[in-house]
Amino acid sequence: MLELHFDLSTVRILLAFCMLFVASAVDMKKREVNDILWIVFGAVAAVLIFFEPDLWPGIKIIGFSMIIAPVALAAWRLGVFGGADALALIVLAALAPHGTFTGKEITPFTTLTNGALLSITPIIANVIRNLLAISKHEDIFEGFSESRLNKVVALFVGYRAKNPKYSFSIEKIENNTKKLDFSLRHAEKTTFCDATNTWVTPGIPYLVYITGGFLIQVFYGDIIFNLLRVGS
Repeated sequence: MLELHFDLSTVRILLAFCMLFVASAVDMKKREVNDILWIVFGAVAAVLIFFEPDLWPGIKIIGFSMIIAPVALAAWRLGVFGGADALALIVLAALAPHGTFTGKEITPFTTLTNGALLSITPIIANVIRNLLAISKHEDIFEGFSESRLNKVVALFVGYRAKNPKYSFSIEKIENNTKKLDFSLRHAEKTTFCDATNTWVTPGIPYLVYITGGFLIQVFYGDIIFNLLRVGS
């Protein structure tokens, strides 16, 4: 059973949850997060360094956790996720390095890998939504000229929405024919779809997955490490 002790490590974790929950809520509502949030919690992380009982070991732990920074920035520049997501990971590394109540092994990348695994959940939701539509005899591919393979892929990637909101289109017109479009999109440059009755992929903010990944890290640990440990 986990025993919570309100030491500096616990305070760091609680502050990290506060930052991530606020950021996720704002991002879900407005699809953008003001940089002031990262500045405030980054400043808090800097101040907390001076409360470390062992200053130099504490600095080394934070320094090691910050190796996530170049990875997060590279992912942002490549368009894998947005700038807010990159800043969240960087500030999180400074605010709650090695943040867990489990005592199990984690890495600076645990929140990111846990979040990446969570990001698969919309695929399950897409499949269920599409199978339900098919069971109701809805022609979800009406008007499309596509291969069976592309249609199967579409069942996993997206769904046909009557009035999409905060989603990205995955269809295009080619030679006056509707076709599915699975090309990669830049996370910050792609606009949300405003067409009706169109195939889309959900635009869930990656901050939600980062928050979920950190939650799992704190109370369970690293999903991949734990699965490997069970299998060994």
